[in-house]
Amino acid sequence: MLKRSNLHDYQPQSIDFGKEKKRCALWLPMGAGKTSSSLTLISDLIDEFAISKTLVIAPLRVANSVWHKETQIWEHLTHLTYSICTGTEKQRIAALQKPADLYVINRENTEWLLKYLLSIKNVMFDMIVIDESDSFKNPSSRRFKALKKLAPKTEYFIELTGTPSPKGYLDLWAQIYLLDEGKRLGKTFTAYKQRFFNSDYMGYNWTLKDGADKQIRALISDIVFSVEQTTKIKQVDIIRDAELPPKVAKQYKEFEKEFVLELESNDIEALNAASLTGKLQQICNGAIYHEDKSFIVLHDIKIEMLKEILEPLNEPVLVAYQFKSDLERLLKAFPQGQALSKDEQMISDWNAKKIPLLFVHPASAGHGLNIQFGGSMIVWFGLTFNLAYYQQLIARLARQGQTETVRNIHLIMKNTIEEKIMQAIENKAKTQNELLDYVKNLYK
Repeated sequence: MLKRSNLHDYQPQSIDFGKEKKRCALWLPMGAGKTSSSLTLISDLIDEFAISKTLVIAPLRVANSVWHKETQIWEHLTHLTYSICTGTEKQRIAALQKPADLYVINRENTEWLLKYLLSIKNVMFDMIVIDESDSFKNPSSRRFKALKKLAPKTEYFIELTGTPSPKGYLDLWAQIYLLDEGKRLGKTFTAYKQRFFNSDYMGYNWTLKDGADKQIRALISDIVFSVEQTTKIKQVDIIRDAELPPKVAKQYKEFEKEFVLELESNDIEALNAASLTGKLQQICNGAIYHEDKSFIVLHDIKIEMLKEILEPLNEPVLVAYQFKSDLERLLKAFPQGQALSKDEQMISDWNAKKIPLLFVHPASAGHGLNIQFGGSMIVWFGLTFNLAYYQQLIARLARQGQTETVRNIHLIMKNTIEEKIMQAIENKAKTQNELLDYVKNLYK
């Protein structure tokens, strides 16, 4: 079993496996040191001659810039050799043929990797580590189907995530299946849903049966591990709300009801509920897209709200946006700001407090960014429904090394979809937190 020691101390801890616990999930809070603790485990298992080659499957940015850097930070990990298996097919094959302890590949190439290993008739790896296992939660995805075939071929299989159930208990089946081939939650996703959930008459919406959450938690409790974080980073969530201008508020209500927004230039139509949701969010942020991808500015309320927040400050601020139109308007209104890029120098400059304003999209900044040294404030210019993106972005600042209280400011338009988004995030987080708390309490 895992040692019941705290994995969240800044010094990474060793993880001790018994013979029966070679396949498990580690649900650790974001920023708690999942990478360094996992590398410590890999190093220990190599020293014990239990494994020789480990495959890490991670988000692209993490694969390229996080795992190998962690081996250089910690003295007890510097002996580990690594090979980054991203890039073109030729580059990936060359990297896989290179002798190393650690092979790191991006999750988009999971299917390709399976085909390559089958072609050479050699699995190569004794251990697989999935960084952010919630990215394999969809049992219909090609990456899951590929990993489903690869997972049983290795003796050790470890899943890492801080967000195991972004949308609820439906997200768990695929992740647990990769560990036990269906022994705990069922051989198929359909069987899992029928056993633990009720559906509406169309079969689109699934809700937990009474007591099913407790049954699921009990079934997986022996292979899922988490511990309490001793050093907690303070976080304050703040709502700054405002009202849409009267004309825009009227347009918003009509659009919400009729799915058509009448403008002087031309009408904008939402073809379905999903399209309507996105366009209502655009109205809240101040600009809406035409069919030709151009956009029209409706108001600058949030621009002015952000100016009011920034005016008295003398510190760097992270601003989360949702649409490209948001970014274009933000860069125009705040010329001192920069949009996050893949340039590693930008991250260094931010952490050195050389960038006063950094604009980020939650989907591109959710994993692998250590930017906690540059600032402690996030302003949500635009909201996301995706709990994992939301929590992961906050965790870029609220993580080990952060010395200040993280202020998480949401710009919300009253009586709009944004209030519903905030409620949805809170409800999803409540379900996930209940699950994480249950697992943590097992190891107190």
